[in-house]
Amino acid sequence: MSSPLSERYLPDDHARALLVGRVWRDVPRPGPAVVAVRGGDVIDLSAHAATLADLLEDPRAHELVATADGDVLGSVETLLANSLRDEPSALYLLAPCDVQAIKACGVTFAVSMLERVIEEQAGGDASRAHALREELQSLIGTDLSRIRPGSPDAQALKRELQARGAWSQYMEVGIGPDAEVFTKSQPLSAVGFGQGVGLHPASQWNNPEPEVVLAVDSRGQARGATLGNDVNLRDIEGRSALLLGKAKDNNASCAVGPFVRLFDEHFTLDTIRGAQVSLRIEGSDDDFLLEDASDMRQISRDPLDLVAQTLGAHHQYPDGFMLFLGTMFSPILDRDGEGQGFTHHIGDRVTIATPSLGALVNHVDRSDALPPWTFGIRELYRHLAATQTR
Repeated sequence: MSSPLSERYLPDDHARALLVGRVWRDVPRPGPAVVAVRGGDVIDLSAHAATLADLLEDPRAHELVATADGDVLGSVETLLANSLRDEPSALYLLAPCDVQAIKACGVTFAVSMLERVIEEQAGGDASRAHALREELQSLIGTDLSRIRPGSPDAQALKRELQARGAWSQYMEVGIGPDAEVFTKSQPLSAVGFGQGVGLHPASQWNNPEPEVVLAVDSRGQARGATLGNDVNLRDIEGRSALLLGKAKDNNASCAVGPFVRLFDEHFTLDTIRGAQVSLRIEGSDDDFLLEDASDMRQISRDPLDLVAQTLGAHHQYPDGFMLFLGTMFSPILDRDGEGQGFTHHIGDRVTIATPSLGALVNHVDRSDALPPWTFGIRELYRHLAATQTR
């Protein structure tokens, strides 16, 4: 007998977790609603917070999620089941963010960055990789993940690697003083749990990027966290880093969910700092299976440092922002032939999970084959105006 969906896709301790999100309601008027999960039920909080960004700004957010009255829209089991259908119906999950900016950090895991340098220096010759790894490790003198970005040690390493022809723009943002922070997607454009994630039709080499995503308010306070898939087009960005926008921001290329879990005494930033994030890719047209996990303790920059590099006197986000913290995954398992590495097939099922946040599940399709993004800021205005006057 299969386990309840809540046990498979919600946090292990979901009974005490403060979970908030967004759903699509057909009645009384089709559109999004802000919800909380409480006692296995889905509670509509729209009377208390018009948008999820409003809820995250509210100092009473914990109280509202735990006790505020609202329509009971059904069970979370039904919501999860509806969201996993090929054609979602009635009530289903949306991405747990709306008017917030969606930002992402790149090259925040030194281990994968080092492997990129090794692969580049090896020139595709795997027999050279071991010697290069030993040479670089000897030069570094310690695990690269222990070098604090921007420190004197990092600058000394940069000079040494430049002298040996091993420096790259990715190393610059990996151990240099400035983090890479870019706009991943537009407000209201992210897809949620169960929905399709999109690949640009021009891409032939791509992969998922499983990440923890912080929900940050306008004051720069991390209010909670969720999971995300920063869908990555390796061939597009590989041609030029200036093509990052085309590689990263396409229809349905950003998935977030299933819910934002608010920080409290049971779930803190230290929980995130020590999280293990797993990735599972299941092929629908072959027997391909990839399973792996990454350790957030290997991140080279603290999550709060990444927040501070995103928001401050230099840049404000009055509606708050969602911040992807980066990934160490670049799947290299051969799929379509020896030496060809990994790329997605249409129909792949991608599951990103960690015990404290649950699991984000999406299927892969082309961006031009998935439903186009049509519900933007103006449509949200119209929806809110109509619901407030009914």
